[in-house]
Amino acid sequence: MKSPKAARPEKVPTPSDTSLLERHFGIARRGSTVARETRGGLVTFFAMAYIIALNPLIIGTAVDKNGLLISGAPKFLDAEQAVVDSAAVGASIGMVAAATALIAGIMTILMGVVGRFPLGIATGLGLNALVAYTIAPRMTWPQAMGLVVWEGIIIAVLVLTGFRTAVFKAVPKTLRTAISVGIGLFIAFVGLINAGVVRKPAGAPPVELGIGGSLTGWPIAVFVVGFFLLIALHVLKVKGAMLISIVASTVLAMIVEAALKLGAHVGSENPTGWALNVPSLANFTLPDLGLLFRVDMVGGFFVDGKFSFPTFLALLVLVFSLLLADFFDTMGTVVAVGTEGQLLDDEGMPEHVTSILLVDSLSAAAGGLGSVSSNTCYVESTAGVGDGARTGLASVVTGLAFLAAVFLAPIVNIVPSEAAAPVLVFVGFLMIAQVVDVDWSDPEVGIPAFLTIILMPFSYSITVGIGIGFLSHVFIKMIRGHARRVHSLMYLVALLFVIYFLQGPLLQLFG
Repeated sequence: MKSPKAARPEKVPTPSDTSLLERHFGIARRGSTVARETRGGLVTFFAMAYIIALNPLIIGTAVDKNGLLISGAPKFLDAEQAVVDSAAVGASIGMVAAATALIAGIMTILMGVVGRFPLGIATGLGLNALVAYTIAPRMTWPQAMGLVVWEGIIIAVLVLTGFRTAVFKAVPKTLRTAISVGIGLFIAFVGLINAGVVRKPAGAPPVELGIGGSLTGWPIAVFVVGFFLLIALHVLKVKGAMLISIVASTVLAMIVEAALKLGAHVGSENPTGWALNVPSLANFTLPDLGLLFRVDMVGGFFVDGKFSFPTFLALLVLVFSLLLADFFDTMGTVVAVGTEGQLLDDEGMPEHVTSILLVDSLSAAAGGLGSVSSNTCYVESTAGVGDGARTGLASVVTGLAFLAAVFLAPIVNIVPSEAAAPVLVFVGFLMIAQVVDVDWSDPEVGIPAFLTIILMPFSYSITVGIGIGFLSHVFIKMIRGHARRVHSLMYLVALLFVIYFLQGPLLQLFG
């Protein structure tokens, strides 16, 4: 969430203080103090901390092609996949929470020390959804995280060669906007499903509101209260609104559960019970970091132990999808944070930009090694900058707070999805705000953007939305005689997406 515009700090003379902190971070040079950096770093942490509860609800509850959670345990108790093993899901959620906090802490500290810029780093929203709902169902979890590591390695190489800027310029701005908006709608849809507000009925229609078209049950009431509380806090510009909403909704859920003993919603039984975690202190455990380094870097490129060229091409598209989203999220965030704190030069670039982008790239790989999905810079860092942060010291403080949170991560085992889902839906609102940047009066721009946006939630696939958007963009440019206006890289990507969408027939042909 973006904080109010920060006032430009007063310029101060170059200090005579040659302390280690001053020499490395230039705190006084940027018109700040250690106290201000510390406060700003903590504000950034509290603005970002919701990811410790949110990422586990995405990564920790999805299954791979074998029906296994990221912990390696089956999600369902029966072969028909009708009864969820709530204990296994709870353990998986706790493991993801601990690893999420650990990787965020390490990489945010690295951003502060190496990048020397007030940016917090954690698992990227949208990126984690792509991994959980598009990549993991095609392979095992270690293989999916291996692709994330490859994505981080490729981005690091592109940073060092300068190619990252070329890719950024190749994709039209409106398509980048549409991708962000589409991911926002997708995440909101996931949140509504997790809360039970939107469900799949036994017959037609495909989805419906609540139970039989009615918002029935106390868990949904907790969602509604949490959602409107979040709206109120956001409108009132309360910092840390997302985290406050999750905590307050969880406390309310615990009170409701203690009084009414609702229990879990399992299969078709107890439809008004809690969707995932039952909010009870009995579910608290010690942190489990067993997900670290569970990575298979090559297995995803093989089918039944044999290399498959169509599968290889399909995986290249998936890696490119991750890479693309990571590219533009980071560039936009760096500009947003730099603008907020008046930290950009006349060309709109921050100091140490190569170091910033390199740490961000390594963060993507670190997220794969930690089994928590690609890590990236957070625009919530503007909250800390708005509160005075100007240097990498603030990021060091944010990172230390994340490391401390590793020991509190098991608390997410008592956070029901109905308490965290309002944040997912609200993130959709924040991301859809960019839709005004699309010129809907121009079909050459509007149609690809429209298809990108709607097909992500409607097909329940981020990659499908990106692919159709790219293909329609190239197609419309060609039929209007504007083929030369399309960057050559876009034709390559469009070809990859054609192969991706035809992978079924191609697998039959070459398999």
